[in-house]
Amino acid sequence: MPAAARFDLKMDVEEKDVVSRAAALVGTTMAAFVRTAAKEKARELLDRESRITMSTQDFQAFTTALDEAFTPNAALQNAMSVARKTRRA
Repeated sequence: MPAAARFDLKMDVEEKDVVSRAAALVGTTMAAFVRTAAKEKARELLDRESRITMSTQDFQAFTTALDEAFTPNAALQNAMSVARKTRRA
């Protein structure tokens, strides 16, 4: 079993009553209910934030740009030149 970490939470009486009633409805403790709800919400948020969403038009522009030949700009050419010299040294 993974090590347990403590997390204390204060809530007002109305919040506690709502959570207590909801936990009782699903037959679990308040702590288990809050842990489960927090974990589900956190995973949903992390999943949503790890994706890039774009319109069909933006996706077409993106894929077109990927398919085109790449030509580095002056700053990138300079950086690559510096990197090559540094590796040889």
